[in-house]
Amino acid sequence: MTNNVSDLIKFIRQTYKTDDFLPLHEPVFFGNEKKYLNECIDSTFVSSVGKFVDRFEVMMAEYTGAKYAIATVNGTAALHIALQLVGTDENSEVITQPLSFIATCNAISYCGAKPVFVDVDRDTMGLSPESLLLFLQEQTQQRDGGCYNKTTGKRISAVLPMHTFGHPCRIDEVAAICDEYNIALVEDAAESLGSFYKNKHTGTFGRISAFSFNGNKTITAGGGGMIVTNDEALAKRAKHLTTTAKVPHAYEFIHDEIGYNYRLPNINAALGCAQMETLDTILENKRMLALAYEVFFDGRAISFVKEPENAQSNYWLNAVILENKQKRDAFLKATNEAGTMTRPIWQLMNRLEMFKSCQTADLTNSYWLEERVVNIPSGVRL
Repeated sequence: MTNNVSDLIKFIRQTYKTDDFLPLHEPVFFGNEKKYLNECIDSTFVSSVGKFVDRFEVMMAEYTGAKYAIATVNGTAALHIALQLVGTDENSEVITQPLSFIATCNAISYCGAKPVFVDVDRDTMGLSPESLLLFLQEQTQQRDGGCYNKTTGKRISAVLPMHTFGHPCRIDEVAAICDEYNIALVEDAAESLGSFYKNKHTGTFGRISAFSFNGNKTITAGGGGMIVTNDEALAKRAKHLTTTAKVPHAYEFIHDEIGYNYRLPNINAALGCAQMETLDTILENKRMLALAYEVFFDGRAISFVKEPENAQSNYWLNAVILENKQKRDAFLKATNEAGTMTRPIWQLMNRLEMFKSCQTADLTNSYWLEERVVNIPSGVRL
């Protein structure tokens, strides 16, 4: 174990050609970022209206293959609105995975709903179609045109899988199950820009999805998120709700319902546009890094997480699997003390105080992964 960690630290430092502190992931700016930011400042349109917002939306729609994209202030806001648009409210529940970043469950809570946790697959670390189907078969019933939880009596408004670290889950199977049970599929694609499953971009399998452009994502707008959908009605509603539900008018301020100030500022969108222009280069760089890691870990006791079958992953955050929690903790301590940042996977959502009372299925794979998965440096090498 000690030799493995020492070799890894040496390998990483040689790969990044530095002896300085190595963060887990940091943004890179080698395109038109400064040019577009200056254009934005010179125009004085630095807030929620401007040409870069519109352009960013068009670029995201074209890249993902979706018909519509609506920019938001962050990925959590995008997810909140996406869930609200498919009918998630205080009288409903959302089936999701416990192995996820807190934003997934926070967005459910913002709608007044509660999450229900089903297991993940070990290879994808994303929501398991088998676990989902088993829960629906045993714990739900169809009535009044919807799917209802037999235990709580509440309607299942959505299934919300997350593409963990940019690795696509078996999303086509999840989508088929949702169709069978008349449940909306909402994808948490926050981490998966540039990831494809069976040659189709993540975030385009369900009714609506959410992406994130936080500072640590594959590309960044300094923050920012994006709602993506092929449904014109949902797209129009998303645009309306995220702009404080303001009725279009040349000068009057009229709002026709409770809305949200969720629009992405133009200055952030300027950054996002420049980053989108370099996305292919970033993805190529990250795949080369992942391949180097895969070769390094081949034959070692520590396993490298590779893209799942039928998937093309963006390798947003590279991950390894240790033999057990004790070795995981030793690995984390040794690498971080050596100035090479690593971190454990998130604590399961059902362990957190605010979600302890939520209904869960068997979570064997989630618990197994929680004790073993560690992220390692994954930034683009300039």
